[in-house]
Amino acid sequence: MYHSFPVNLNLRDRKCVVVGGGRVAERKVRSLLQCGAEIWVVSPELTGELEKLAEEGAINFVNRHYTAGDLDGCFLVISAADDREVNSGVADDCFARNIPVNVVDDPARCSFTVPSILRRGSLCVAVSTEGKSPLLAKKIREELESLFGPEYAEFLELMGDVRSRVIRYIADAETRRRIFECLINSDILELIRSGKKELVEEKVTRCMSL
Repeated sequence: MYHSFPVNLNLRDRKCVVVGGGRVAERKVRSLLQCGAEIWVVSPELTGELEKLAEEGAINFVNRHYTAGDLDGCFLVISAADDREVNSGVADDCFARNIPVNVVDDPARCSFTVPSILRRGSLCVAVSTEGKSPLLAKKIREELESLFGPEYAEFLELMGDVRSRVIRYIADAETRRRIFECLINSDILELIRSGKKELVEEKVTRCMSL
């Protein structure tokens, strides 16, 4: 039994081990970097991008083959080695220590799967196929990118600011609800998308006056 890993899990400064230094491992490392994890890559070889990250100090590089001791103090593990036997051994070690593990391209050896993530600032959309087809999850995520553009990041920043003001100064719950519904159902997103930001504050003021 395995589960999709919560996309809002706090990985900041937590030790996460990636076994393998190829292209797949590189993609996993990028995702972990976005979460602020303390990343340890264990592999005798690295891609050029991973080498650059190691030189910059963004990741910790262990230049050798995996050993069970690499799991000491670890929060989670992603095994992306090119050797299936290595990946299976990593999974066994993680199961024995009760450490969450994802073995790429082998759902049966995973205790969690990693969804394909679309991020627009504070907006996070996760697409999961429970490990059955990561490529399909990626395809759907890419299709969603055209529906949820960068304007959503700016809109959410605006909503966060307005929400804090509304909660601070307006006590009536029904009035708050009307204001939030007005903002969500307005054309603010389209105004941001069209670059007409001078009209955004006017819309916000109108909704706040309800």
